[in-house]
Amino acid sequence: MAAGLGAATTPVNTVVPVRRTTAPAAHARLAPRPDAEVEQSIKVRLAASKISRNHFQVHVQHGVATLEGKTDVLQHKGTATRLAKSAGATQVVNHIAVSQAAKDKAAKNLATGRRRAQIKRGETTARSEKRTIQ
Repeated sequence: MAAGLGAATTPVNTVVPVRRTTAPAAHARLAPRPDAEVEQSIKVRLAASKISRNHFQVHVQHGVATLEGKTDVLQHKGTATRLAKSAGATQVVNHIAVSQAAKDKAAKNLATGRRRAQIKRGETTARSEKRTIQ
């Protein structure tokens, strides 16, 4: 009986084709891009962004992007790293120097608590109370 069941379904020596579950384009992304192409892509993304005024220098070697420069806005350092990663760098070494004024401003914002964008409507702050009293 067992032999009859096997014969009715698929023969033992038959090769069943395997379906691809991923698109061929997905494998193309894994191939490393030339360093010059990655570097140019990073420079284009930096130039098109709001942080272009900082004029950061970019160097790519073996897929590792090195960022150098100075900024007066703390968030620009992280933005530059994210842009480099999204442009194709496998790793980012960020040597962007943040000014002391930017560090002091960020520390002051952390000390005062929530940022202005995080304050809900209807809540008052010392600054808005002062404005309504005058």
